[in-house]
Amino acid sequence: MNKVISSIQNPLIRQLVQLKDKSRERKKSGLFLIEGEREITLALKGGYELEHVLFNPEIISEEQINNLTTKQLNLIEVSTDVYQKLAYRDTTEGVLAVAKTKNHAIKDLKFSRKNPLILVAEALEKPGNIGAILRTADAAYVDAVIIANPKTDLYNPNIIRSSVGCVFTNQIATGTTTEIIAFLKSENISIYCAALQASVNYHTQDYTKPTAIVVGTEATGLSNDWLDNATQNIIIPMQGDIDSMNVSVAAGILIFEAKRQRDFK
Repeated sequence: MNKVISSIQNPLIRQLVQLKDKSRERKKSGLFLIEGEREITLALKGGYELEHVLFNPEIISEEQINNLTTKQLNLIEVSTDVYQKLAYRDTTEGVLAVAKTKNHAIKDLKFSRKNPLILVAEALEKPGNIGAILRTADAAYVDAVIIANPKTDLYNPNIIRSSVGCVFTNQIATGTTTEIIAFLKSENISIYCAALQASVNYHTQDYTKPTAIVVGTEATGLSNDWLDNATQNIIIPMQGDIDSMNVSVAAGILIFEAKRQRDFK
């Protein structure tokens, strides 16, 4: 018999509302919320441990929940009022999971290829841009995504939603710019920085060797530490009236040029 919660004043529900709304609570507890069948499936594929799965039987059946995985799930049935209090999306699927966060230390990165391709993003603030970059990284099957000087935690609901769950299946690390540069140099990984200064056209470079492509914010670009330590600064030639494009679009162009040179391997 599943546990049933019908009150939004239930202590567990009040805690989960805090997890949804506050980065501080996610970091303190080591827990976060996942909404949606696809996202939960990808989290399980990515090795995330689920504490609870909450579902509203008015929207989704228990049988559908159990079809997500062969693992035994700790199911909690919730009322429509409770579900709507926890749900982040307007278009709802009726299922949420409480999952444990992972450690994203740079030292834990592991590469299966001798010539890894890494995407580095520095100081991005908008969760939507981070999510879009993670989708690009998933599509290109890069070896890792590294977030330098992160401005928001990876388990922000907007990142989960905009990445369509790719936050769970990409290999991701976070750290300071200094730490990341030291790591890349220790691994003999060439650093190509998207920047206006002292740059060459992006398609003139060889990305078939171990490569990190580094992008920054549209407003301020990359910090001087990156520019000082770059193997080469690169630029995407633009023919319009502005000199920048959305960071996730730029990352996609650069990453897929590297994939083209590698015969999409």
